[in-house]
Amino acid sequence: MKPHAKNTIENYRSTKNPCRLCTPFGACMAFNGIAGCAPFIHGSQGCSTYIRRYLIGHFREPVDIACSNFSESNTIFGGLDNLTVGLDNVISQYNPKMIGICTTCLAETIGDDVSMFINEYKNNRTEQSLPELIHTSTASYCGSYTDGFRKAVRSTIETLAAKTNSHKGINIFPPIISPEDLRYLKEIFEDFEIDAMILPDYSDSFDGQVWEKYESNIDHGTSIDKIRNAGSAKASIEFSSIMNDEQSSGKYLFNKFNVPTYNIPLPLSITQTDRFFNLLAELSGKEISAKHTSERGRLIDSYIDGHKYLFGKKAVIYGEQDLVISLAAFLSEIGIIPALCATGDKSDRFEEAIKSHIQLNEEITVLEDTDFVDIEEAARLVNPDIIIGNSNGYKLKRALNIPLVRVGLPIHDRIGAARILHIGYRGAQQLYDRIVNALIEIDQDYSPVGYTHI
Repeated sequence: MKPHAKNTIENYRSTKNPCRLCTPFGACMAFNGIAGCAPFIHGSQGCSTYIRRYLIGHFREPVDIACSNFSESNTIFGGLDNLTVGLDNVISQYNPKMIGICTTCLAETIGDDVSMFINEYKNNRTEQSLPELIHTSTASYCGSYTDGFRKAVRSTIETLAAKTNSHKGINIFPPIISPEDLRYLKEIFEDFEIDAMILPDYSDSFDGQVWEKYESNIDHGTSIDKIRNAGSAKASIEFSSIMNDEQSSGKYLFNKFNVPTYNIPLPLSITQTDRFFNLLAELSGKEISAKHTSERGRLIDSYIDGHKYLFGKKAVIYGEQDLVISLAAFLSEIGIIPALCATGDKSDRFEEAIKSHIQLNEEITVLEDTDFVDIEEAARLVNPDIIIGNSNGYKLKRALNIPLVRVGLPIHDRIGAARILHIGYRGAQQLYDRIVNALIEIDQDYSPVGYTHI
């Protein structure tokens, strides 16, 4: 028997339990938030199955994702024939208004020119009424689910947005947030009497009601007509602290149609939510209603009530970059040190954005393009009291024997992920209570006397 060859590459490292999901995963999420859009994976069936499995495990809803279903021969000769047959089948079975085509690593590696394939498909069907066919390049070896999500939204805007009659509506481009967050955003805009085009809006696609018979979830989401009007809106709001111009839909609309754009952090703390509400008041000309100021006041009161349980505690937070940045700001606002901030994404501005948003003069560790092996090693050095992130950190919770407060995506070991509210005064209130109670619970469970009053 031959001995195993030894690795001779210097600084070799592999990824174990990555802290991110694949790029087409994010693109499929975005396409699921457009009414009449059928997500389509150009690649192997295993990729679409993986994405459906994760989405179903998180949202507990059926998810339709079509696939061109590569075989060995497609890997050699290309996937044009499979793409053609797949598009024909989706159009005949679903009658979609739009098909969002995202490529996998395999299709990208062999060099399939999907844009050319789509043009050829259209030219061969000039007498047929076709849906909008939108392609976005989503190879996972050069991005993450966050990149795929943003690229799908940007591709949709580039293809559909036009200059029509000017209107007072506002374009809203959220990051990956929960359906409950999206519903809350719509409630906020109604309170300000703002006609908002939220792209994407998967609040019904991924958190629906009981069906009497099977329904396609492609019927829910942002209407294509509203997307077409995005070039004539009064303004755009994009929730991101670090998005680059190439992925920014708001920046594209500004450069192409001169639509003013505002980039603000995900509103997860009082400071960030104040900024968001003040911007809406300015754009709408409406005052912030008593409902929201009352929620803000109750949140401040709860900060006072729970301060003794939180001050000086250390947290490990991980997940999608914009969520981690806003979580770090929120934790520093309530007195918790965000001792370790980690993401599987990569950005030159991630660490700078975190440090610019926190309010505590404490040393913090920032990891990007990382996995949970490195996160655990770094976490042991900071001696944290709590972990805040998705379900993929459960093994970290077990290893450190500290509580895990689940936020973000994926959450596949608990029910109700679609209904977790993260944003605004209301979301901050819910997250604050969960964090305080998690810390109280572990103190109570490990106390030698077992406090009944704390």
